[in-house]
Amino acid sequence: MRRGVKRAATALGIGTLGALLGFVPVGFEFERDVGLAWLFHLRGPVQAPPEAVVAAIDDQTGGALGISNLPREWPRSVHGLLVERLSAADVASIAFDFDFQLPKKAEDDAAFARAVETSGRVVLAEKLLGKRQPLTDAAGRSTGSVWVERLVAPIAPLAEAARGLGSFPLPKVEVAVHEFWVFKPSVGSAPTMPAVALQVAGLDAWRDFDRLARETAPELALPAAPPREVRAAGLREFMLAARDAFSRDPALAPRLTALLDAQPENALPVRERRLVRALIGMYAGPDHRLLNFYGPPGSIATLPYATLAKGETPGGAAAVPLAGRSVFVGFSDLFDPGQPDRFYTVYTNADGVDLSGVEIAATAFANLLTDTSVEPLGAGATLAVPLAFGVLASALMFLLPAVVGVPLTLALAGAYAYGALQAFSAAQLWLPLAVPLLLQLPLAVFIGLVVHYLDERAKKNRATQAISLYLPPHLAHDFTERNLDSSALDRVVYSVCFASDMAGFTTIAEKMKPKELAVFLNDYFESLSEPLRRHGVDVIEFRADGIMCAWTAEESAPEPRRQAIAAALDAVAAIDAFKARHALLSQNLRIGLETGMVYVGHAGGGGHFVYSIVGDSANTAARIEGLNKHLGTQLLVSRAALEDVTGVVTRFVGEFRFVGKAETVPVVEVLGREGACSPEKLKLAQDFDAAMRALGEGDWTAAAAGFDTVLARHPADGPSRYHRERCRRLGDTPPSGPGWVVNMDAK
Repeated sequence: MRRGVKRAATALGIGTLGALLGFVPVGFEFERDVGLAWLFHLRGPVQAPPEAVVAAIDDQTGGALGISNLPREWPRSVHGLLVERLSAADVASIAFDFDFQLPKKAEDDAAFARAVETSGRVVLAEKLLGKRQPLTDAAGRSTGSVWVERLVAPIAPLAEAARGLGSFPLPKVEVAVHEFWVFKPSVGSAPTMPAVALQVAGLDAWRDFDRLARETAPELALPAAPPREVRAAGLREFMLAARDAFSRDPALAPRLTALLDAQPENALPVRERRLVRALIGMYAGPDHRLLNFYGPPGSIATLPYATLAKGETPGGAAAVPLAGRSVFVGFSDLFDPGQPDRFYTVYTNADGVDLSGVEIAATAFANLLTDTSVEPLGAGATLAVPLAFGVLASALMFLLPAVVGVPLTLALAGAYAYGALQAFSAAQLWLPLAVPLLLQLPLAVFIGLVVHYLDERAKKNRATQAISLYLPPHLAHDFTERNLDSSALDRVVYSVCFASDMAGFTTIAEKMKPKELAVFLNDYFESLSEPLRRHGVDVIEFRADGIMCAWTAEESAPEPRRQAIAAALDAVAAIDAFKARHALLSQNLRIGLETGMVYVGHAGGGGHFVYSIVGDSANTAARIEGLNKHLGTQLLVSRAALEDVTGVVTRFVGEFRFVGKAETVPVVEVLGREGACSPEKLKLAQDFDAAMRALGEGDWTAAAAGFDTVLARHPADGPSRYHRERCRRLGDTPPSGPGWVVNMDAK
């Protein structure tokens, strides 16, 4: 029992360790940096949504345009030309991942601003600046500091001309990128560039949906759709109002989605439905999300800036239709690991080429558009999944032999990894992988192997100790360690020992001839053995007019105890039937049961051996059987023999220190099976237990009165008569311990 509790606690500990790591920074970072990276690499690159396109500037762009190779020296009219070309191609939105905070040549700035305003689909980058702001008290003393962030808009002509403004904050160079902001809480929940680009692309679709929503569900608290001429300031105001509406009413998103699904096909085109669905998901979702990368640099459709600015469509440009697409403009060199705007990701390639900031922005946009950003588990699942994995892996290792447990545990790990990969590939669901496979699995296997080793050592040690009672220690060690051939059947096992005796046998033997006595005994033993064998007895040893038998197992287990109790009850019934056939046997069968480790095997000498049960448990079972003579009972068992046994009616009759033994044995009488015992017998057990409690507390008067109450109804009840007499003696010479402890002075 104790060993089982320890193993269960260890399994629970391994599971709990993995569960708790999901809630602490070091565990989350380990899982993100290792486990999530595994999932991306195991899944492999996937097709990026075609709606996102990168207009890439690299070290060849300036030469192709006949201007400086340094983009900071370019006239902004070049960007205006690009905007005109893209607008003519009917792109959905254009996002510039550039800083336009400082003015340049006025006519070029004005040309760019005119192109931006005419296009009506351009999103310009805001710069996010942060610094630590000191805090002081009223006396001017420093009380600490706080991190403060602010947005810096492009120059006024461009900011006023743009349809939208948004920042796109990412970690510094050489720091891995995993997440992106949709709305930035530190600057008033301002929407970021991918979010603004999505809203610009879906303005017309949202207006149409807004009209339908107000016609069919006017009760929905939606902010008014922005007018067609809205510019950056008005668009931000609308987006903040929409975000607030979805935040205040969690039911708004599912209601709008249901409303969208209910619209007939001709109410909204497929593309508009998709955009509206994406906008609902964007406004209703979290502020920041995990990036779902599509693959190595260039996985997002990437076209040369120069080709697009000149309106040419050679090579790759011809394969990418631009109508309805959203174009992200910025630095992106797919071959230069030293490009200026680069970030380390799980898909940084072997040449050291990182994903550019503009491709990451386009990736974030594509995630929002398709609602496929990586979805982490909720708090409950984060706790439950590694807990279940750890407990199950440990259980397989602890409960099964190592030769079976190790392969099954590894198979479990493989199945879990496959399931995690499928969940990630199909639904972008991020299940923990690194902690289960790199921490919990090795722990479970290692501890399981250690447990199995210790179990085997313990079994050998117990066997050595048992054999050493009869053999020199070195021979006992050789028998267990070298597996010498004493006999394949000799073993030391956990056992439930059953001792029985035929009361009145001496009188019967005097009245019978030897042959008649042999027939009588054979019939007696056959009657007694049948229920024992029916309940799976392992060893039966006949001793004169009694039987010593045992139910065995390699270690303590409930089943041998249940079998032994059931067999004992049936044996009592069988002998009652035997008594009906043989009038000479007028007295009852006496049975005693005890549990423990015993030697089962060959015993004897001089070339003659018997298969015998040897051990303290067998001896104690015989002593308990003999106790029936003193108590006038039939079936007495040690309390240990009743562990995990249900469905029987019992009563505790005392703790007995048998002659020659130092420890007391708690003894219980088994009265019968539940449902088969009469109400009188149940009342007997209840009243007797009350008297025994008084006896244990040293209240001899109350105990004697209780036993008298039982005897008044059941004058033949032996245990009550036995303890009532003891109460009278104990009243004069009280014992030092509980009154139900009896020091036997005879067998």
